[in-house]
Amino acid sequence: MRAEPIMRETAPPKRWLSIVGIGEDGVEGLSPIARGLVSSADVVFGGERHLNLAAPLIRGRATPWPSPFSRAVGEVLAERGRQVCVLASGDPFFYGVGSVLANHVAPEETVVVPAPSAFSLAAARLGWTLPDIALVSLHGREIDRIRPHLHPGARVLALTSDSAGPAALARLLAEAGFGASPLTVLEALGGAHERVRITTAVNFDLANVAQLNTVAIEVVAATDARVIAYASGLADALFEHDGQITKREIRAVTLSSLAPLRGQLLWDIGAGSGSVAVEWMLADPSMRAIAIEARPDRAARIRRNATCFGVPGLEVVEGQAPHVLAGLAPPDAIFVGGGASDEGVLDAAITALRSGGRLVVNAVTLETEAELIARHAALGGELIRIAVSRAARVGSKTGWRPAMPVTQWLWVKP
Repeated sequence: MRAEPIMRETAPPKRWLSIVGIGEDGVEGLSPIARGLVSSADVVFGGERHLNLAAPLIRGRATPWPSPFSRAVGEVLAERGRQVCVLASGDPFFYGVGSVLANHVAPEETVVVPAPSAFSLAAARLGWTLPDIALVSLHGREIDRIRPHLHPGARVLALTSDSAGPAALARLLAEAGFGASPLTVLEALGGAHERVRITTAVNFDLANVAQLNTVAIEVVAATDARVIAYASGLADALFEHDGQITKREIRAVTLSSLAPLRGQLLWDIGAGSGSVAVEWMLADPSMRAIAIEARPDRAARIRRNATCFGVPGLEVVEGQAPHVLAGLAPPDAIFVGGGASDEGVLDAAITALRSGGRLVVNAVTLETEAELIARHAALGGELIRIAVSRAARVGSKTGWRPAMPVTQWLWVKP
């Protein structure tokens, strides 16, 4: 059976919204279907650049995006019942406006005609295979998000926010020990002003960079580069801390017990350095975490660690649990690394946890251990003891120095 052309599917009245991807080549790069959607629209939304590129086709009212952009969805929805076209850069569903509108408009009300994304165009120029490289959007996002992808030999494509983006990215790479990495800056791809230039992070000297650009990174790491491994239990030395940190071996077991799943939210109560929350978020870009810490100096330290590990989305709440827990988004998992024996903390955590959520509590004192033993007897779950010893000098020889054992309670809420 032959599929019907897209243009026939736009005929029913319920298909009122079209989303058209447009590149730097403007109307020349649009398919006949895309051209028809633009020219037949009563209202055309887009950035100033998009509207200028499509100007020869626009017959309806050209409407630039409002400022702030958060009002854009409301303005589009207000035109329901008319034929509306939204212009987007490249593929509207690859970090584009299409992803935003999809949360408010049903698929049967829309028709989408994508163009090649900036990532696809960059990969085509470089001869890189998209599934084999990291694709990172830094457009309107913190540049530190690049950090988890900086592994020796890795290839990364990063979409920046503006003309200053490549230089800022080069500085970050140089400061983190990746200064020798070759950078290819690809500007205005697909248009008449396309330009491709090559430099290195440490020697970055490119001027007059176009606003629309993508940076290709071939990662070269110095011996002291800050490489963030994929495994749980990262080296303690990578974290800024004052001794209040879940040590790497205990942290690895703790993350295993917490069992991060895509898109889930963690509460890290008594976060200290924030090491558990940071590693939770490193598990996947979709992960979310809230670090609860009573001391302002430690809360500030958690924020710095979040930046240095490339997870700036880690939320930090300053204050004493359980009082500051009220009103926070319900968690899928909770880790209590400090303050478990404080009155009301465990009860508040158990109450807040979603059904099926995991509660993991670590204890090093006899008082907190006794509390966990009692909770285990009353509620069940798993109770384990973790003991770690490290080799150290004993006079002229080497012996084992045991760290304080940790008792861990893992409970899954019915």
